[in-house]
Amino acid sequence: MGRLEPGDETELTAAVAEAVATQTTLALVGAGSKQALGRPVQAAQDLCLARHAGITLYEPAELVLAAKAGTPLAQIEAELAARQQQLAFEPADLGPLLGQPAASASLGGMVACNLAGPRRVKAGAVRDHVLGIRAVSGRGELFKTGGRVVKNVTGYDLPKLLTGSHGTLAVLSEITLKVLPRPETVCSLALHGLSDQAALAAMTQAMSSAHEVSGAAHLPAAIAAGLGREAAALTLLRLEGHAPSVAARSQALQAELAAGELLDEAASVPLWAAIRDVSAFIEPAERPVWRLSVPPQAGPAVLAALRRTVPAAEGYYDWAGGLIWLALPASDDAGAALVRAALPAGGGHATLIRAPAALRAAVPVFQPQPAPLAALTARVKASFDPNRVLNPGRMYPGI
Repeated sequence: MGRLEPGDETELTAAVAEAVATQTTLALVGAGSKQALGRPVQAAQDLCLARHAGITLYEPAELVLAAKAGTPLAQIEAELAARQQQLAFEPADLGPLLGQPAASASLGGMVACNLAGPRRVKAGAVRDHVLGIRAVSGRGELFKTGGRVVKNVTGYDLPKLLTGSHGTLAVLSEITLKVLPRPETVCSLALHGLSDQAALAAMTQAMSSAHEVSGAAHLPAAIAAGLGREAAALTLLRLEGHAPSVAARSQALQAELAAGELLDEAASVPLWAAIRDVSAFIEPAERPVWRLSVPPQAGPAVLAALRRTVPAAEGYYDWAGGLIWLALPASDDAGAALVRAALPAGGGHATLIRAPAALRAAVPVFQPQPAPLAALTARVKASFDPNRVLNPGRMYPGI
């Protein structure tokens, strides 16, 4: 397999145009941290964006940052931290889960996969923070969409469409993001020993309160123990902001729930990083890992059904119960039939995050689409990439 490494936007556009003209399929590669996420791509050449990197705009006073797609995410986060700012959606570092080094993700890969962390319940998804994109379509044409201010969208909101498209529609060249102030301090209210149902009730109450909770997760006893906590189920409710406000809100929430232990920033930050990065399931590496998005009230029933069928199944809740991270024993279909059968009727979807390449080629990695949505997805692909040059088959066969 050949490898193309454009160093700027002109070279990037020329590389894609040449691939279109010669009908050469391209596998898009950033830092490589998420190459094992999605269906395996069978392409004639790699298009590597590692050299197409660098922050092109940062205006802290305007809360706007733009960078080329190959820019290391760690570089962006360090630059923001120096100005007490952050990517509010809290991007996950799934490198170690997928067999890659920690902190190896690129900006383009983060946007292409749209994977937000625990703060999504308050701050929204990655796509909610993307203001503008410059990209090269599968027609070999450079285009830009969106802008550098929040209210700059007329017509179709293409940045939201491209975010989460896994490189199947266009090659991202430059991305403009909204950034936000970093909280002065963090603390968490830890509730111990709750059942899944009781934890869901506590998380729902906390998220519905006036205390501005920025994270709500529940870990069964075995997972909590694996993260260095006592061997009891652990429910975490995070509060962030100015120190006096956090102190007052955390104490008020503790009084409202009539339970819990307050964890300071030093104890809170590593726990939330482990929840975000799915650290509990890094080993053993042969276990399939799933990401289930469900209505929060349905979460305990979904996980209970899976545990009854597969006693060795392990799972925990993020997003106040709306996200389940699930690890299963190795099997011929990575547990796909059982997982999708357990989803609530009319709601929820499951994504296979980690499995061997042969399984990801044979099992639907992303939730199968109903016929009308599949037809729409195919039409969108045809509009951006009519010759199926970019990441062919990464999400669905033929897409």
